[in-house]
Amino acid sequence: MPPSPRKRTAYVCNSCGAEYPKWQGQCEACGAWNTLSEIALEPAATSAPSRRGSWAGKADVARITPLVNVQQSEILRASTGIGEFDRVLGGGLVEGAVVLIGGDPGIGKSTLLLQALALMSGNTRGLYVTGEESLAQVAGRALRLDLSLDGLEALAETCVERILEQAAVAKPGFIIADSIQTLWTETLTAAPGSVSQVRESAARLVRYAKETGTAVFLVGHVTKEGGIAGPRVLEHMVDAVLYFEGDSGSRFRVLRAFKNRFGAVNELGVFAMGDKGLREVPNPSAIFLSGGSAHQPGSCVMVTREGTRPLLVEVQALVDASPLSNPRRVAVGLEGNRLAMLLAVLHRHGGVLTSDQDVFVNVVGGIRVQETAADLPVLLAVLSSLRNQPLAEKTIAFGEVGLSGEIRPVPNGEERLKEAATHGFKRAIVAKTNAPKAGSYKGMEVIAVERLADALEAA
Repeated sequence: MPPSPRKRTAYVCNSCGAEYPKWQGQCEACGAWNTLSEIALEPAATSAPSRRGSWAGKADVARITPLVNVQQSEILRASTGIGEFDRVLGGGLVEGAVVLIGGDPGIGKSTLLLQALALMSGNTRGLYVTGEESLAQVAGRALRLDLSLDGLEALAETCVERILEQAAVAKPGFIIADSIQTLWTETLTAAPGSVSQVRESAARLVRYAKETGTAVFLVGHVTKEGGIAGPRVLEHMVDAVLYFEGDSGSRFRVLRAFKNRFGAVNELGVFAMGDKGLREVPNPSAIFLSGGSAHQPGSCVMVTREGTRPLLVEVQALVDASPLSNPRRVAVGLEGNRLAMLLAVLHRHGGVLTSDQDVFVNVVGGIRVQETAADLPVLLAVLSSLRNQPLAEKTIAFGEVGLSGEIRPVPNGEERLKEAATHGFKRAIVAKTNAPKAGSYKGMEVIAVERLADALEAA
């Protein structure tokens, strides 16, 4: 009888995932102290084929294949019953996809997935795996959301092996794991939530999803910096990474796609939180412009583009004399370093000095604008606040401002102008390259500018 393989152990850092053959006080990779945990390594099977033998004629060996010979099949998508959720996913849920959803505590991750479970249960069998709440708490939340409990199935379990055993019997069409930080596998001795446990638990769920075609939703905790807790490799393993964003005092929630193998990146879904859960907002431009402050000093409406959707948002600026020797530059919804750069361009090429003024810039509605199309609206709003003069009514602007004072074009200018015309705007200040042919938009005056000084004069 051959001797049983010897059990091997290793030590893994809970902060960065670095592996060591023996315990030591400090992790050499990240510098953290007392973060190494012992894990048991599975012994290699004695019957595993040798890597040195001849591979000719073996059926399980991967072979080089020309991509032209690979058969393409249409990707079938299942609707979640929530239009904004489908938009962020790329049109619906793909068979075998693994989706990671992160966000601050209480922002609505579990609520959204529970609503999707109830809406999809009529066509597809779903399984809600809860590792943080009891079944009574999950059922109570469903009743508070006015969801029917018929067809809803849940499992209170944190061991991945037990979860997969139950899934093999029930054969659900999709699984919701809430959350990945509470799951653990029997093959590791580290505590749940550690780097090794999160990585291995996610790997087993991803493997199960690809082998069976079962879609998997993973709810992820976030750190105080706003990233998904656990190893960075977790975001590489899944097919889509979605983040819930929104201020705690606002009822609006934004679901943004940062990675999507089956759809557009940076796609945006807008929801409103109410007493009956999340309600989708199909026309967010009308919501963000409903405050009635667009025709006030320090306000400028811009057309940003999130994924495949043009979106009208209001940029507000407040410029006031600073009592400090070093005036403040505060940007909410925009990058702070870019605001400082734009103010320098405004002084050099626009002749407007703000070095003795506090400048505060805010994007209304809790939207985070990451593209450069906001450069021109920000400067127009700052100038409007500084001179205490509002822009002309029903005016929008978008364009990138270069360091030499030129106004650069942005992608999809035609779609942005069309969205603005749909909401009744009459004037548009854009880069010359983004300007359409004369008469393209009846009732809208499109002012094409090449330099910052021209834009300030037109405004």
